Amino acid sequence: MTALYNQQHALVLASASPRRVELLKQIGVEFTQAPANVNEDVHVNEQAADYVLRLAREKAFVVAFTQPDKYVLGSDTTVHIKGKILGKPTDFDDFMTMMALLSGQTHEVITAVCIATIGTTGLDMSEVVVTSKVTFGELSEQQRLAYWESGEPIGKAGGYAIQGIGGQFVKHIDGSYSGIVGLPLAQTVACLQESGVINA
Repeated sequence: MTALYNQQHALVLASASPRRVELLKQIGVEFTQAPANVNEDVHVNEQAADYVLRLAREKAFVVAFTQPDKYVLGSDTTVHIKGKILGKPTDFDDFMTMMALLSGQTHEVITAVCIATIGTTGLDMSEVVVTSKVTFGELSEQQRLAYWESGEPIGKAGGYAIQGIGGQFVKHIDGSYSGIVGLPLAQTVACLQESGVINA
């Protein structure tokens, strides 16, 4: 079978996310995994786009320094609404607060991708930030409670998964569906091509 792209370099995904694994497989590239452990606390006065780009870079850099001459893909996703950055819910109360903010409102889902390598010439990287808008319908208390009890919100930025049960809460999206899931495919392909990892 003809490959979508010619792969020129080894690629490492600096993530344990099964969603990013599945999305990266859709591109048709070969890769290994080496999840990066970085502090995901938001810095004082840090803007949402700056926050996800910093984390994507940190994840890529941490792994790239341990695997020189390989290309490492780091990515991060956050939800932003009314000046607030929503990470992964820490507990039930945190989740319910997030759902109250999202119910009947439009929020931003911001995903950053950074591809980095440490070669003989030093650090090279290609990066992109993709912002999509997601509009939720009104959520009843019963819906919120049932959704929490499903277990799906745990470990998800903003407390929901658009590709899962949480997809039924979404009335409209404007932007990259795959970016909302965790890896904007078209933009990731462009970064891989810019980095020289793949070519058509």
